[in-house]
Amino acid sequence: MAPGILYLLPNTLGQAHPLHPLSDVIPVEVQKITSQLRYFIVENAKTTRAYLKRVDANFPLASPLQEIQLNELNINTKVSELPSLLSPLLQGHDVGLISEAGVPAVADPGANLVRLAHQHGIRVRPLVGPSSLLLAVMASGLNGQSFAFNGYLPTEGAQRMKAIQEFEVRSRKEKQTQLFIETPYRNAALLEALCQACHPTTQLCIATDLTLDTEKIQTHTVSQWAARIAAGNMPDFNRKPTVFLFLA
Repeated sequence: MAPGILYLLPNTLGQAHPLHPLSDVIPVEVQKITSQLRYFIVENAKTTRAYLKRVDANFPLASPLQEIQLNELNINTKVSELPSLLSPLLQGHDVGLISEAGVPAVADPGANLVRLAHQHGIRVRPLVGPSSLLLAVMASGLNGQSFAFNGYLPTEGAQRMKAIQEFEVRSRKEKQTQLFIETPYRNAALLEALCQACHPTTQLCIATDLTLDTEKIQTHTVSQWAARIAAGNMPDFNRKPTVFLFLA
């Protein structure tokens, strides 16, 4: 029996206005494929059910939602548990991998499963959808020919400052845009650290709530950001998903 296909299914980047159609960010063909699947590997079962309900409103699901199998894969999943997640695929069923937000396997725990699927000869199909990282690069005005995503910076003050300075050296030497994300309630602390650690002329972009009605993307020099903070003009990004980018 030939194995099924592992579809990498994009998700929305947040809760959009209810009047906005899902197709504003998720292509129709992706919704159709999603609606036909009965097996999913998901970061969070509850939010995935809510997402599948939105898909169902446009394209009826192949099975009632309560009969669809949702297996969770997140930061708490042990490496030893990954092979069992492939069982439906090895039995010939197509499976969808869905992240909590954006595209799977990018800033997401799904990468290890995708690698394991390749090792088992399972076909992997990535589908088109929103990536906050690429959207931020596109809109930043910084170098889109060379960029690096560095995930989360250390939370301890001295270690974070050291990491920022090291990434700034790399950015200047390689003319490379550096990308970071942060737990949303720490956005202000990261911005302040960037303003303290980086050279005043370094270009810094803050991209918040991408694809949502509250989307805000701003690029200024570090000195300009510092002046805004000093004047009490902190960006409206508290507890909102944000991508930070800089180019020295």
